[in-house]
Amino acid sequence: MSAAIAFTIFIVAFFFIATEKANKVKVVLIAAGAMAVLGLIPGKEVFFSEHEGIDWNVIFLLLGMMIIVGVIKQTGLFDYLAIWAAKKSRGQPYRLMVMLMIITAIASPFLDNVTTIMLVAPVTVMVCDRLRIPAQPYLIAEVLASNIGGAATLIGDPPNIIIGSRAGLTFNDFLAHMAPVVIVIFVVFVLFTRVLFRKAFRYNPDHVAAVMALQERRAITDPWLLARCMGVLAGVVAGFGLHSVVHVEPSIVALVGAGVMLLVSRADVTGVMREVEWTTLVFFMGLFAMVAGLSHTGVISAIGTRVVDALGDDHFFAATALLFGSSVLGAFFDNIPYVTTMAPIVEGMAAQVPDPQTEQALWWAFALGADLGGNGTAVAASANVVAIGIAARTGHPISFWQFTKYGIVVTAFSTLIAWAYVWLRYFS
Repeated sequence: MSAAIAFTIFIVAFFFIATEKANKVKVVLIAAGAMAVLGLIPGKEVFFSEHEGIDWNVIFLLLGMMIIVGVIKQTGLFDYLAIWAAKKSRGQPYRLMVMLMIITAIASPFLDNVTTIMLVAPVTVMVCDRLRIPAQPYLIAEVLASNIGGAATLIGDPPNIIIGSRAGLTFNDFLAHMAPVVIVIFVVFVLFTRVLFRKAFRYNPDHVAAVMALQERRAITDPWLLARCMGVLAGVVAGFGLHSVVHVEPSIVALVGAGVMLLVSRADVTGVMREVEWTTLVFFMGLFAMVAGLSHTGVISAIGTRVVDALGDDHFFAATALLFGSSVLGAFFDNIPYVTTMAPIVEGMAAQVPDPQTEQALWWAFALGADLGGNGTAVAASANVVAIGIAARTGHPISFWQFTKYGIVVTAFSTLIAWAYVWLRYFS
């Protein structure tokens, strides 16, 4: 009974978020509150449990990076990059989109995709404002590229860190098994964007000429401040990359980096804090609490158990179900709590497989489905929510369905490519 109630509350909340009939922050807080009052979430453990509660690592990672971005913004770097990108693309809309997507996809495997979006999105908004073109298509394309690119490495997408820890997979394992198919999917995606976003490509010679006449170096207001900030940012990126060596959580790295950034920049703390997307952070807290209700009442584990029972000894069918199932479910549940909940189930499935290659194939199918499913809807991945928050704050609001109508298409073809890859590499 409690599972049915929790599932009903989640579906109703998701309906209001998807249709935008109510503010999404209000929706998740009311839904999480209803689950708490009805005893569907694990009491105070929702604030402390990794598996059935708010993932504070994600929340504080976002907070730290928002502060870092807020300080860097004061140096004029984003305006510089915006003018540079506009001039290099000569204002050609498709060329500009490809350039921004490539930058995003290259950065995402080495930064996590949330951090990448927080750094690239302000640049995108500024360049679009300069060229007086709508920023929404470019932001959506970048998020989709980020979720694809982030799947390539252990640290590129938060679910990969969870999977790597549970399955004992290294950075090099991810690079060898995930990167090849990610490159193929990204190339197809870049070519497909020419059709997918064709209505958004507008070219205005007058606005382009005005941008081409700008001197990007003049946008840097304080070169010494920029140098100090870049030094701190490099340290933060190194900290992310050394996670498996030093065993310091990315959230701690981000918070320490934010503190050092405020210290070396002598920035106005009050002004920087205004740059923090507080509504995005609160939305995540409510969303995590809602998913905790599904986990605590056994909804997610029940689905996983039934899948395991149905699959039997057909390992290719199991990999297929994991890939497509994770892609579909990951589109409706934030993929971080989803992967956290499903990882023990996948571990149990893998333990029953005698062949080590087939065992790993199940993990790779799971990882590909969860990562690529993050493009499915506007709330499927942390990067999506962050980008939509930045878009709303900068006057370029993206609706749930505006994002999702592109995300579903990209998720569909990328999952099919991933399925063909898993079949050819591990089962043919």
